[in-house]
Order: sequence, then C-alpha cells, then structure tokens
Amino acid sequence: MLALTSVLATAVVFGTDVFCALVQRPALAAVDDRALVAVMGNVHRYGDRRMPVPGVLGGGAAVASATLFAVAGQWTQAILAVSAVAVLLAWIALYVRVSAPINRQLTAAAASGRVPANARALQSTWDRIIDARAVLQGLALAALCLTLVV
Repeated sequence: MLALTSVLATAVVFGTDVFCALVQRPALAAVDDRALVAVMGNVHRYGDRRMPVPGVLGGGAAVASATLFAVAGQWTQAILAVSAVAVLLAWIALYVRVSAPINRQLTAAAASGRVPANARALQSTWDRIIDARAVLQGLALAALCLTLVV
C-alpha cells in the first residue's frame, strides 16, 4: 500500500512539472510581463502551499516502502525505492536552490501589484530547470512503479 501511495503522490508532482514544461512555459512566453507576474505569482502562492502535500506524501511513502522492502528481504524493490528517494532528493535540491526563491519573488511581486524589472529573467531561469525537474520526477515515478511489478 505504501508503494502505491508513493506512486500516486509522486505522479501528482510529475504531472504538474510536465504540464509546466509542455503548456505553461510556451503560454507564458506569449504574455506581457504584468500578466506573467500576476499569473505566476498567484500560481506559486497556491502551489507552494498545496504541492508540498503530495511531495511529502510521495517521498515519505517511498522511504517507508524502501525500509519495508529491505526488512522483508525484497532487495530489488528496496533498491528501486531507494533509487527513487535519491532522485526525489535531487529534485528537492533543485527546487530549493532555484525554483523556490523565484517563486517567492514572483509571489511577493504579484501581491504588491508591482512588476519587477527582471520578471522575464526570473521566469526564464525557472523555465530552464523545469525539464530537469520533470525528468527527475519521471525517473522516480518509473522506479516506484517498478517496485509494484517486480
């Protein structure tokens, strides 16, 4: 049950990152800076409050799954789950170092109604890592799915 929980919760974050890479990025390229700040500031205001739930649930369930697989001597599943946890930790590092600071800046700008001079540069930096974030989530999700079938 923990492995399935981890798969489902991780899939939420994976799907969000894929959506951002495939849909949000090109859509934002077509709007002016004021619209970009208003939309992304509010997206991050809600996302940064709500997305930790599936993220923590997925990561926590992956750690618990790895532990239980190891205790049960199911080494293939344990290794897959540990691999997923390692990839999720890499995702967290990328998010904390690059995405989160930008999210806070855009959220503050949207809340104050101002458009920072570097708004487009901030979004461009955020956009540069969204593919990597999606790939990392996809790799973790694939490893977690494999724990269910091997």
